[in-house]
Amino acid sequence: MSVHPRNALLVAVELAERQRDAARHSLRDAQAGALAAQEQMAQLETYAAETDARWGMRAGASLAPEVLFHHRHFMGRLEHAMQLQTRVLDDHAQRVAGNERALLAAQVRLATLKKLVAKRQRELELVQQRREQKQTDERALLALRLRFDAH
Repeated sequence: MSVHPRNALLVAVELAERQRDAARHSLRDAQAGALAAQEQMAQLETYAAETDARWGMRAGASLAPEVLFHHRHFMGRLEHAMQLQTRVLDDHAQRVAGNERALLAAQVRLATLKKLVAKRQRELELVQQRREQKQTDERALLALRLRFDAH
């Protein structure tokens, strides 16, 4: 059982459309993950600023050394969390970029296949037009012969 080349191309176009749609979905997921990571970083930064402002040194205020130690220790851990979140942001940015490249590649492949289908369709139409023209010419020639043979 052989598959007609046009049908194979149409199947390839359908597959390319599904791949493009999947790539678009993956990109949206990656962008949503990146946005969530950015929001989490903003929360960490806001919390760090609020905590620092709350515990900040005021003119004439003094803090017990233990309290100051715990505050600095806590702020160090918070800074470490923000550094980790920066790496998470970088990872998400790389995922988004990779998904953008994959989507672009899928779109290019789909466009190429659609152009090929259109080209093949034009070729088929041209062959059909030539076939019809040949039949018309043959009928005209036959009619002309019959007229000359009748005389």
